Amino acid sequence: MEYNRRKFISFIGKAGVGLAVAPQFLISCGNTTTPAKGIDVMSDDQFKTLKNLVLEGLLPSDKDDLLLANGLEYHSIIKWGESINNTDTFGFNNDFICFIPLDENNPKDGLLWVNHEYINPFFVSDFNKSEENKVPKTKEQVDKEMYNVGGSIVRIKEENGIWNVVENDPYNRRITANTPMTLNWDTPIKEAFTVFGTNSNCSGGITPWKTFITCEENYDACFGETEYDENNNPSHRASEYGWEAFYKYPPEHYGWVVEVNPKDGTAQKHIALGRFAHECCTLYELEDKRVVAYTGDDHNDEHLYKFISSKPGSLKEGTLYVADTNNGKWLAMDWENQPILKSKFKDQTEVLIRAREAAKLIGATALNRPEDIEIDPITGNIFVSLTNNKPKGDFHGSILKIEEKDGAFDALTFKAETYKAGGEESGFSCPDNLAFDLAGNLWMTSDMSGSAMNKADTPYLPFKNNSLFVIPRYGKDAGKVIRVATAPRDAELTGPWFSPDGKTLFLSVQHPGEQTKDLRNPTSRWPFDKDNIPKPAVVAITGDLIEKMNKLNLLEV
Repeated sequence: MEYNRRKFISFIGKAGVGLAVAPQFLISCGNTTTPAKGIDVMSDDQFKTLKNLVLEGLLPSDKDDLLLANGLEYHSIIKWGESINNTDTFGFNNDFICFIPLDENNPKDGLLWVNHEYINPFFVSDFNKSEENKVPKTKEQVDKEMYNVGGSIVRIKEENGIWNVVENDPYNRRITANTPMTLNWDTPIKEAFTVFGTNSNCSGGITPWKTFITCEENYDACFGETEYDENNNPSHRASEYGWEAFYKYPPEHYGWVVEVNPKDGTAQKHIALGRFAHECCTLYELEDKRVVAYTGDDHNDEHLYKFISSKPGSLKEGTLYVADTNNGKWLAMDWENQPILKSKFKDQTEVLIRAREAAKLIGATALNRPEDIEIDPITGNIFVSLTNNKPKGDFHGSILKIEEKDGAFDALTFKAETYKAGGEESGFSCPDNLAFDLAGNLWMTSDMSGSAMNKADTPYLPFKNNSLFVIPRYGKDAGKVIRVATAPRDAELTGPWFSPDGKTLFLSVQHPGEQTKDLRNPTSRWPFDKDNIPKPAVVAITGDLIEKMNKLNLLEV
């Protein structure tokens, strides 16, 4: 891919995110944009080798295994139910992953944060058997379910190429659906500054000040939702899990972006970023230390948002905008200056709580399930996964590219266009998580529903199991979508995140065997433990292919 070297150097000169050293170039590993350093400059011969690198991709597979392309291998770091300290175990359905080194000079020792998005009662609380007998869910079952969501912090180290959890490390801890945390906002919600727990944690990121970000997505499954009729009268919609039978937590306490301190596990929910099904939150620190946060609402016909802080290092004060992609405008969700919002809502807090309604009132564009968001480390363009919108006939989704005016992340106008459309011609369907590696290659996972995969009567049959793809930036395969891993049956691959040195790709294998109805005959047996029970797990993918694709110093192109 050709680009203007002078323009790129100018771009990265404005892009530092708060480390003490000047960056060589930007990397975006997972859902934050951070400066890379210490990357070796390649020789001419090494660069020619990279440019001529031909990737040998995989064919679609319905095999019950984690299959990798030549040049890649994996090992398990941690699985559901394994101990992380004397009292806690790793939660269920791991999703987003991020890694912060304890020492910036040692990329092989640090803290791993892992989201636990949702539970399957069949595995977690054995509720399905009770349901068959029409026995109500017990508090003990609910407690098991609430424990298995949220997130885990574990210290991991790499020795001789293998990443292992440091057993009983003081940093190892669980954040669950009952962990106390605060609301970061000037006005209390439901007269409470302290709330209990986080749930439905999908994707996330890292702040410039090195804390974890985790996002609450399908929160209504846990404690239901407050809905309003045409006269603005509220009513309660019951949850899927029925937790409110034992815990009277208001739905308004959920659906937020949550910040977790990796050192002590304290957490806060950022009200200023709005309430909806947050798939992710991708942060960028401006030159004056103000923060820009991009986040999507993963639901049919919902919206893309951007928050711009008004003070340095703050996610509490600023303006939330929503995208009008038809006209290339960021629309301010500002109660004081939007008459239509004043006519519907009593104050800014209510606008943020009912962000979906407010966004539609001011003219936001309905999108096809905006999920993960990444910033291109070379161009600064914003890439957004639009997974699908089946009611509208979009079965395969696409990747949306947004170019902010003059490359300024706090700009209020932009250009939007489709970067890649899913389908048989492009070779992928239902894009979900995105990650750029150190050389600017784009990695992508897919999110086809377990109930639709490998079914002859669906458009997803040709793609078989969910997969991990890479779109190379350089060489003969530049721009192609290449499958480099396929997931076990029923599973999806989520949360790709590169280690700081680019030698490891951390990846979640989520909900293998999700369609299981009988534990004696599970639809998946991965990761092939002796009990034959399928288990979500975090794996480390390594190998020559990862290192070759991450080693390029962009300034030498």
